[in-house]
Amino acid sequence: MLDELRNKMRSEWDKRARENARYFIATANSDWTDREFFDSGRQCVAEEILTDMGNICQGKDPKRMKVLEIGCGAGRITRALAEVFGEVYAVDVSGEMISRARTALADMPNAHVFQNNGTDLKVLKRVRVDFAFSFIVFQHIPSREVIYNYVREVYRLLRPGGLFKFQVQGGELEPEPSGPDTWLGVHFTEADAVKMAEECGFEARYRIGAGSQYFWLWFFKPKGYPVVSLFKSFFSSLRRFSQ
Repeated sequence: MLDELRNKMRSEWDKRARENARYFIATANSDWTDREFFDSGRQCVAEEILTDMGNICQGKDPKRMKVLEIGCGAGRITRALAEVFGEVYAVDVSGEMISRARTALADMPNAHVFQNNGTDLKVLKRVRVDFAFSFIVFQHIPSREVIYNYVREVYRLLRPGGLFKFQVQGGELEPEPSGPDTWLGVHFTEADAVKMAEECGFEARYRIGAGSQYFWLWFFKPKGYPVVSLFKSFFSSLRRFSQ
C-alpha cells in the first residue's frame, strides 16, 4: 500500500512538472518568467522566514545554519532560502521537479537538492539541520501516516531546540471516490495537529490558520530528549506501518 502511494505521488507530480511545473507549484500565474517565479519565492521567505527569525535562528548566525526544505519543487523557495542561510538541503518526490531545481540552482553551491521517495528523508542520511521548513506541500499528501512519518524524520535530523515550521490542510474536504488525491491531501484539526506533535516528540508551540487551507504549525524539538515522547513515537510508528 505504501509503495503504491509513493508511486502515485511521484508519477502524478512528474506529470504536473512536465505539463507546467511552475504553475502547479504556484498557481497564481500560469506563465511565470524566471524573475517573477523566483521573486515570488523571495516574497514567501520575506513573509514567513524573515519575520520569524527569533524562533528560527534563536541567536544563531543564519549564514552558519543548515536548513531543510521538504517539497522543493523547481527550487522557487530553495533559492531564496539559500540567499539567507549557510546551507540548504531540499527534497522532492518528483524527479522531474528535481531536474528543474538542479538547473535553476546551478549557481547556488550551498543549495543541495535530492529526490526522495515521498515518505521519508533517508536520502539525507544523517545530516543535521538547525531549521526545517515546508510551504504548501503537506496539503497535497493524501495520507496521515506519511505526514506523521515526515514529522518523525524531521525530528531525527533536527538539532535539539530547533524549529520545524510547516503547513497542513486545515480546511474540510469531501472524500474522493477515486481514492487518495495527491492535490487535496488530508484534513487536520487543531487537536489533530497537537496530537501529531506530541506523538512525534515535538512541542506544538504556535498554530495559525486552523480551518483554512494554510494551517501553519510551529513544532519545536525539545532541547532535552523526552524519553516518554520518543517511546510513544516509536510504538505509534510500529502500529501505523504494521496495519
